[in-house]
Amino acid sequence: MKRVLVLGVLLAVGSLSVLAAGIQQPAAQAPKVIDVEKLKDNLFLLKGGGGNTAVFVGATGVTVVDAKNPGWGQPILDKIKELTPKPVVRLINTHTHGDHVSGNVEFAANVEVVAQENTKANMEKMEIFKTSGGRGLPKQTFKDKLTIGAGAEQVDLYYFGRGHTNGDAFVVFPALRTAHAGDIFSGKNLPLIDAANGGSAVSIAESLQKALDGIKGVDSVITGHSTVMTWAELAEYAAFNRDVVAWGQAQKKAGKTAEQAAAAFKAPEKYKG
Repeated sequence: MKRVLVLGVLLAVGSLSVLAAGIQQPAAQAPKVIDVEKLKDNLFLLKGGGGNTAVFVGATGVTVVDAKNPGWGQPILDKIKELTPKPVVRLINTHTHGDHVSGNVEFAANVEVVAQENTKANMEKMEIFKTSGGRGLPKQTFKDKLTIGAGAEQVDLYYFGRGHTNGDAFVVFPALRTAHAGDIFSGKNLPLIDAANGGSAVSIAESLQKALDGIKGVDSVITGHSTVMTWAELAEYAAFNRDVVAWGQAQKKAGKTAEQAAAAFKAPEKYKG
C-alpha cells in the first residue's frame, strides 16, 4: 500500500508543481485582483490569489472560508466591504496549505479562526505563523464535526479522514444546500496528495465516500481551485479515485515500478474531461 501511496504522489507531481508555484507571493507591484461570483443572495465565491474563498453573510456578521496566499488577506477584506457593511466575525480554513491560510495573518485579532484539529497542528509548523507570533492560527478546533449557529445562520464542519492532507474539512451551509470542499476536491484532476501533512492517495476515495454518505441536502460544491460543481460530480470524483488506486495496485502486482506505471497512466474514457 505504501507503493500505491508513492504512486499517487508521483501521479500528482505535475499538479503539485502548479500548486507550489501558485503559493508564491506575487511581485509587490502586481495588482491583487479578486473576482466575485454571487452564488446565493448571501453567499459569494472570491477567486484569484490562491484557493477559492467563500464569503457567507449572516444577520450580524460574515463567515469567510479560506484566506488565500500571503498578502491576499487585506484584498479579501476590502472586497467584502464592497459586498456588505457587516463585520467579519469568523474565518474557517479547509486545510493547512499556504494558498488557503496565509491571508489569515491580515485578519483582525478578534476574528475567530476555526479548523480541524490536525490542520491547526500542521499550521503551527508553518513559517508564516511562527513569524506572526501565532496570529491567524485557529482558536477553535474540532475532531469529526462542529456546528456553528442555527437556522439560516448554521454552518456545519465535517472531517471524514485522510485525503489531500490529514485535516481536510468540508464546510457546509445547510440553508443554502452548498458545501466548500477545499482541496480534497480541488477540481477534476488527479488528486493532490501532501504526504508530509498526512495526506493519503489510498484513503482519499474512502474519505470522499464518507462525505457523500454523511452529508445530506447539498446540491452545489465549491471546489478548492476550480468551478462550483454538483454533488453528483463529487460522487464521480470519489469513483475516479477508487479506480486510480485499483489501477495502481494492479500495476504493482504486474511488477511495474511506480515510475513506469505513472508514465503509462491514462484516465479511463468514462472520466473524459
